[in-house]
Amino acid sequence: MDLDPGLAALRPLGPFFALRTGPGPVPGPVPVPAGAAPPPTLARAYRTPPPEAGDSHTDPLAFRVRKVARALRAPETRIAASVAQQGLAARLWSVALGCAALYGALPDLDPRLLRWDPDGSAPDDLWLTEVRPRPGDAGALAAAVLDGHLEPLSAALRARTPVAPGLLRGNAASALAGAARQLDAWARAHGRGDAADRGRALTAELLAHPLLAGAGTLTGTAFRRRSCCLYYRVPGGSVCGDCCFPRAPRSSVRGPSE
Repeated sequence: MDLDPGLAALRPLGPFFALRTGPGPVPGPVPVPAGAAPPPTLARAYRTPPPEAGDSHTDPLAFRVRKVARALRAPETRIAASVAQQGLAARLWSVALGCAALYGALPDLDPRLLRWDPDGSAPDDLWLTEVRPRPGDAGALAAAVLDGHLEPLSAALRARTPVAPGLLRGNAASALAGAARQLDAWARAHGRGDAADRGRALTAELLAHPLLAGAGTLTGTAFRRRSCCLYYRVPGGSVCGDCCFPRAPRSSVRGPSE
């Protein structure tokens, strides 16, 4: 099945999977008034070392972390950095895995082609300016998402705030497993066992990749990570369903891979 210009097959799966496409400016969650600069690219967000200024265009990543910190009332910047990274990872994995399972191919997800609104709400608003078909095997997904996005995103975050690489690696694995679980449920409910099987096979292969291996254990579609994203530390927060902790730790001592 060839990629269509609007990636329409992703839309029924929900907002984490759907991706706006086209050269823009176009109507949608990222309005671009006449004469205004379009949203920054993810390539700009991943710049290291960070620029001196920190508004939504000069340093969109720092801007996003501050926005998440305010929304969560996070007591530590690293918590907001973790949540921001996992949210973006979930979007990228959902698009890539959804395309690979439903189309058998990927769009080129080069960070220079993806625009991102750092001031948007969750799930992160992404806008692919051009749909260029690429292979949809596990190696291509790893190159597109892990090498192309999550590694430079991790480096950019760690240049801005102290956050453990093991935590970010666990977030990346957790986001992949979450996308796979949602894809699998949708595909089986809609008679797309072929897509469900492809999604499961790709996920298992990706979780064995050197950049994700050891981050957790996948059993069917259930995943248990070996690190903690720190969400339990925000006011009213708790441990996530795949957390290494069965309940929120009472001690302030850092846990595994925090």
